Amino acid sequence: MLKHVALLGFAAFSGTGKTTLLEQLIPILRAHGVRLATIKHAHHDFDIDYPGKDSYRLRKAGAMQTLVASRQRWALVTENENPALEPNLFELLTHIDTRQVDLVLVEGFKHEVFPRIELHRPSLGHPCLYLDDTNIIAIACDQALATPPSLPLLDLNDPQAIASFIIATTQPELSGETNHD
Repeated sequence: MLKHVALLGFAAFSGTGKTTLLEQLIPILRAHGVRLATIKHAHHDFDIDYPGKDSYRLRKAGAMQTLVASRQRWALVTENENPALEPNLFELLTHIDTRQVDLVLVEGFKHEVFPRIELHRPSLGHPCLYLDDTNIIAIACDQALATPPSLPLLDLNDPQAIASFIIATTQPELSGETNHD
């Protein structure tokens, strides 16, 4: 299902700037020809529809799935059968049209097994996640760490450099590198 599509996540404590960094990275990656999708885990109830809209009314009437479409976009809203269970990243990935993307950027899902970049701001006082997470392949930090990690250290304030790392890691054909695996 994910053949030829790279998957890369971003892990950090809330308030570190994951979404802000993704907002900066997406246009840079797009400018390099990377077609991408994003998946974000929410820790709270959310709704992309709202009372009064026809699609909201149909969903609230009991539809398990509601697809809303226009010339500009379409959205599929699916109700989880068991809202007590956390969503599974790899089940969600089956809903991504992999014919249209080269890379899926993931925010959250820290308990799933897939490569990710840790965002770390020492000034926030949180511990480094890479110490307990073997899925972290690099750290993007806004200042030097007291103990330099054995992983690549990226400048959190340089989205161009982070994008270059992402391209080299996930899209070697775009960076001129080749994977000999």
